[in-house]
Amino acid sequence: QVQLVESGGGLVQPGGSLRLSCAASGSGVRAFAMGWYRQAPGKQRDLVAVIRSDGTTTYAGSVKVRFTISRDNAKNTVYLQMNSLKPEDTAVYYCNSRPPGTRGEYDYWGQGTQVTVSS
Repeated sequence: QVQLVESGGGLVQPGGSLRLSCAASGSGVRAFAMGWYRQAPGKQRDLVAVIRSDGTTTYAGSVKVRFTISRDNAKNTVYLQMNSLKPEDTAVYYCNSRPPGTRGEYDYWGQGTQVTVSS
């Protein structure tokens, strides 16, 4: 079993920055892909960014350049640095962990953290 605990959400003004953290516990998590998804009210949950065990990353087009995903394997923690935040970034952000060789059927999820971008 893998447990994911997110932190770092909150209220920020447009143009501001936030850093989300997700601490993972469980066997073998360093081999897992780690990612962030977000879900705005009335919308589906969408991928924001993912970082694989080899360090390669993928970003949604809407956040590329503004957001950076990173991981600290010594701490089993993944981060999402969010800069130049926009009101449309407002959503609940969920940490995701995917075992190697799987396509979502064995994903683990955190409880979510609210990010609100508003003046």
